Amino acid sequence: MKITLLGTGTSQGVPVIGCTCEVCRSVDYRDQRLRVSVHLQVDGKSIIIDSGPDFRQQVLRERIKSLDALVFTHEHKDHTAGLDDIRAYNFSQHKDMPLYGEERVLEQLKREFAYIFSDYKYPGIPQVELHTISEEPFEVEGVEFIPIRVMHYKLPVLGFRIGDFTYITDANHISEEEKEKIRGSKVVVVNALRQEKHISHFSLKEAVDLLEDLQPEKAYLTHISHLMGLHREVELQLPDFVRLAYDGLQIEV
Repeated sequence: MKITLLGTGTSQGVPVIGCTCEVCRSVDYRDQRLRVSVHLQVDGKSIIIDSGPDFRQQVLRERIKSLDALVFTHEHKDHTAGLDDIRAYNFSQHKDMPLYGEERVLEQLKREFAYIFSDYKYPGIPQVELHTISEEPFEVEGVEFIPIRVMHYKLPVLGFRIGDFTYITDANHISEEEKEKIRGSKVVVVNALRQEKHISHFSLKEAVDLLEDLQPEKAYLTHISHLMGLHREVELQLPDFVRLAYDGLQIEV
């Protein structure tokens, strides 16, 4: 399985135009982050988890020529706002795009992208096929996904385990029962918003503590705000098996 982190940033702490903080002025490409998303290439299938506002830019940058399905962790706009841009894949692949999400998430998509789901289909709009998921394992084009229930403050969110890879974003609590679904993963990607504690995201210390408990072979931190600090400096604080992720990072599992 080949994993590409399309985006490792967040709308939390996005600087205003003219911000002069050291991260915003950094020339290190690892400090330039788009909203979180991940591309999976597994068993000949191309699957993306979450389509945020930077979706089009990300798939163009990575030259993702085909897409078999989109899977959603939750309904927040920084994870769904790019949905309209699947129309290019509709056009090139001549088929509807399968979307996988919890019932509440799909209902939110229907409200925010009402034109996609209207009775009258305006020519050229995205064509989709909805699949409701729950906490039970499910398949996407023959690829097994194991949902992991995490909490984003009071909002239930799904992380996913695919083979030996686990991906979790927008979380600040994972129960012991759900942690058992993660254990044994060779690679874990988990969110770490900033150094300071936050109401709905793991801080750097909280994420590292979680990973030291889970003990994957490799771990990467994502959903990083510019408040975290410079990439090169933050990495010096991390255990050897934990790295700070960056946009375009590729991982083989």
